[in-house]
Amino acid sequence: MPDNKEEINLDKDAQKKPNDENELNFTDNINDNDENDEQEEQIETQEENEEKIEDKKDASDKNQNKNLDMEEEISILREEKLRLLADMENLRKRSNRENIESIKYGSINLAREMLSTGDNLARALENLPDEKDRPEPIENLIDGLKMVQKEFFTILEKNGVKKIESLNTKFDHNFHQSILEIERNDCEAGTVVREIQAGYMMHDRLLRPSMVGVSKKNNKKVKESE
Repeated sequence: MPDNKEEINLDKDAQKKPNDENELNFTDNINDNDENDEQEEQIETQEENEEKIEDKKDASDKNQNKNLDMEEEISILREEKLRLLADMENLRKRSNRENIESIKYGSINLAREMLSTGDNLARALENLPDEKDRPEPIENLIDGLKMVQKEFFTILEKNGVKKIESLNTKFDHNFHQSILEIERNDCEAGTVVREIQAGYMMHDRLLRPSMVGVSKKNNKKVKESE
């Protein structure tokens, strides 16, 4: 009988050992599962953090690009504004210049037409016969014509019209129109020695060129003198 008890006890011990081992394995499995879950959670958390970082980076890049686009647009608008202001300033200056020129030269055509009247008046006075004993009415008429001529040129001068002084000056195609050449050895060739029709300037513009005779050298006399 004692031997049987011992065998029973041994059997019980033998049965307990496998159960203990199973419990240990189950516990280990639970711990492993917990560790795996923790690792998975950490990985998920890390991935979420990385996604958040990427989202923030993308948002930052978008903001930077947006800021750059806005700065570029502002720069373009500023340039357009400066260009518009420059155009307006040029337009204002041109308009002022045109107004000044309109006032200054607005009567240029009228003044040009009036010159022929002055020419006719001057010719009439120049072609009067040299008579010492003229009747008094004729003398009064001549004096009246001279007064009209003087007033005529005074009015022209008030409006910026002045006669071009041509005699004994060097021929200048900007102010003179040569009609004939006159042989003269007492002055340099190309000198205005005769004025056929007076020329006039209106301010700084040519109203009418002077019609003149220009001197040239007499080659025969020059050779004889040599």
